[in-house]
Amino acid sequence: MNPVIGVTPDFNAGDRQDMGGREPTYFLRARYIRAIEELGGIPLILPLVSAPSARRRLLDGVDGLLLTGSGPDLPPRLYGERQRYKFPLVSERRSNFELELVHQARTRDLPLLGICGGMQTVNVACGGSLYQDIPSQVHQALNHRQATKAVQVSHRVSVAPKSLLRKIVARATLMVNSSHHQSVKTVAPSLVASAIAPDGIVEAVESPAHRFLLAIQWHPEFLFERHTAHRNLFEALLRAARRTRA
Repeated sequence: MNPVIGVTPDFNAGDRQDMGGREPTYFLRARYIRAIEELGGIPLILPLVSAPSARRRLLDGVDGLLLTGSGPDLPPRLYGERQRYKFPLVSERRSNFELELVHQARTRDLPLLGICGGMQTVNVACGGSLYQDIPSQVHQALNHRQATKAVQVSHRVSVAPKSLLRKIVARATLMVNSSHHQSVKTVAPSLVASAIAPDGIVEAVESPAHRFLLAIQWHPEFLFERHTAHRNLFEALLRAARRTRA
């Protein structure tokens, strides 16, 4: 059975020239969709509906969730801070929708994989906080915005023993790509860190209390075609989603 994976798009409310200008626009890189489809899933792009009943109906029709990355940042007020740096913010429509999806996934034990901004959303939804800007707040941090293309890896991460992530990638260290200026600061109480960069930045979090709730800071959708460990991430999501379907 091919599991249906709900995929969240980015949303331009009318203020982003890189995504349609003044016309409200959904936006999603095709790499996310291709990774799900080529590995045996059915990707379903989710509209950012606001009604609670509509959100429940959407989730009734999927077997797993993929929270994608985002150029803008989550509003710091969502984790109890004022905005310290002038970076663009995720639309309220998207942030509200994705935060609710995380809560619903936890309640339903619905498999969820968060990528980059999706990882930050998972952590905030569960009560954690973020570094608003790594270069400004973390002494001697790596350059987490690599100059090379995202199809290339740029630094390693250490994967925690006995973690879900370790079971998936089957290795203690992993080379990843890097395209973010924010990251997890305080890991949410219900989550654990399962990958750490050499500078101490948390690169993955997961929930020990759920079948499959994993969020990673890098972008495996750029790497899955040439790197087995990164392909394993999508395949693990699909395996968990098949069990939901069954």
